[in-house]
Amino acid sequence: MAAAKEYSVEEKLVGLIKLQKVDTKLDQLKILRGELPIEVSDLEDEVQGLHARRTRIEEEINGISEFIESKKTSIKDGEATLLKYEKQSENVKNSREFEALNKEIEMMQLENKLAEKHIKDANEELGDKVRLLESAKKQIATKEGVLNHKKGELEKIIAETEKEEVVLVDLSKVARAAVDERLLYSYDRIRKNYRNGLSVVPVERDACGGCYNAIPPQRQSEIRLHKKIVVCENCGRILIDADLNDSIEVK
Repeated sequence: MAAAKEYSVEEKLVGLIKLQKVDTKLDQLKILRGELPIEVSDLEDEVQGLHARRTRIEEEINGISEFIESKKTSIKDGEATLLKYEKQSENVKNSREFEALNKEIEMMQLENKLAEKHIKDANEELGDKVRLLESAKKQIATKEGVLNHKKGELEKIIAETEKEEVVLVDLSKVARAAVDERLLYSYDRIRKNYRNGLSVVPVERDACGGCYNAIPPQRQSEIRLHKKIVVCENCGRILIDADLNDSIEVK
């Protein structure tokens, strides 16, 4: 089994610089897309919620409509029963039967009036629900319009940058494979700590290129010698000399 290749400090630094430059280009593509992916995702969730609300209102409208129809049927049946009672009243044999029949008629009339009240109240509620439904439909149309516009913008940016991103992702994988595992762990940890994603920075104008903290001349000499990995005492980023950084290009 072949032994793992041992890299010199300078080779390790070169590997880190390449990786940083590739990842920085990938970060720039994400910046180009800006907040659009998040906005599109949020709008999709919002539109989904509005559709669910519309469905719920429609179900409520159907429920109220069925209730109204049931009450209309109840009134119709009640009117038929009243006609039957009126015919029966013509053939009553005594006052007791007459009083019992009258009570039945009164109860049926009350039930019909109550059903009419229920229908009136339900119609008012139905009107409110119909207005809510129209409002929900308008909201959906507006939000879907915005969503489609944002999706179009995002798709255009993705189409313009897709090929470049694929190439950069492959380059990043290659660059990562060439970096010492422990250094790679440190590199990733530092990247997560800073919004700009810079783990490896050059010394510029005697200062750290990440936090701009002054670097003593002795430390700068050590950095230029490429004999050991030097980190900024203030921000913890890996420091490299500007000449080495400028000599490496990512195409």
